[in-house]
Amino acid sequence: MNKDLLLQRIAREIADCRACRKGCTGLPVPGEGSPDARVVFIGEAPGREEAKSGRPFVGRSGRLLRDMIGGIGLREDEVFITSPVHYLPLRGTPAADMIEHGRDHLFRQLAVIDPAVIVLLGATACRAVLDRKVEVAKMHGSTARSENRTCFITLHPAYALRFPKAKAEMQADFKKLKRLVRTLGS
Repeated sequence: MNKDLLLQRIAREIADCRACRKGCTGLPVPGEGSPDARVVFIGEAPGREEAKSGRPFVGRSGRLLRDMIGGIGLREDEVFITSPVHYLPLRGTPAADMIEHGRDHLFRQLAVIDPAVIVLLGATACRAVLDRKVEVAKMHGSTARSENRTCFITLHPAYALRFPKAKAEMQADFKKLKRLVRTLGS
């Protein structure tokens, strides 16, 4: 079966999953992009705009992320963007059990795509992929390994929008990311 069909199957499973919807609202947001992406961006959970559209990172923080992706020479149609939590949590921040459950779908997506680099946007993405708490404020701009994959840690765009210093730090991180992607042959 081709990668696109496998990702569509996972998206249908997310849409049908009662556990994914527990404590959440809105449309499912399974992710979007190329099934052959060399770079996958992982956030936290959908926001209001995402829950209305079913697409990841389409609000203010999404515009910032997509601008930064373009700024390092990548096109949106050659990356994949997703989150460990695929519905809008009713209480804002995803609960630990939501993240833990969403990891199954997320890891299956990553197994299909097989990216060279996974970009972890904030603490929730780090917890989901690395299975540990990461002090993103100290570790951003660095790499880690998960399941024999290279992960690049950076700030979440929503955080960068709230704090001008964080936005500058995230922009500097993306310059490092550009070099990393080039080094890994993407």
